[in-house]
Amino acid sequence: MGFVSFDAEYVDKLRQGDPEVQWHFASHFGHLLGIKLRARLRSSTLRDDARQETFLRVFATLRNPEKRQPENLGAFVNAVCNNVLLEMFRAESRTSVIDDDAPEPADRRLDPEAEALKSDRKRIVQHLLGEMTERDRELLREVFLEELDKDEVCRKHGIDRDYLRVVLHRAKARFRLALEGTRRRAAAG
Repeated sequence: MGFVSFDAEYVDKLRQGDPEVQWHFASHFGHLLGIKLRARLRSSTLRDDARQETFLRVFATLRNPEKRQPENLGAFVNAVCNNVLLEMFRAESRTSVIDDDAPEPADRRLDPEAEALKSDRKRIVQHLLGEMTERDRELLREVFLEELDKDEVCRKHGIDRDYLRVVLHRAKARFRLALEGTRRRAAAG
């Protein structure tokens, strides 16, 4: 069968089950679908399934006598194939299979060791703040832990912005010294 126009006669012969027309249809569109599906599906089994499902749906639709516009048969087959592909992709995304030898997924929860270290650091900072003068402790807590506005801290303590910078510098220096002393004592035993 040479060049064939997809006209009403062709579609009628398909509906009637003409073996030569069905063979031509399957051969012609099977080749075109094969090109399209090879670009989108890796598995030859999936490509065959998609091709068969496309033909099944096209033939089911062609049996309906209301199917008009036989000249659009190629576009119709292409659209049906697109729908089959979309359904396959959706189904695959819902049920992804994990290989037996695949690495275990990373645990996104916090590391227990990191949590313990964080807790220890928090305890040490609270202890060091407790040993500092009340003014140093309040300034460090308000500026660095509570992140209050510096103008508000100045009003609360009755100091100006320039002096706040000096007082914070001294409080941080005393905190660092206390922290180094704690580290030395921990290292010594």
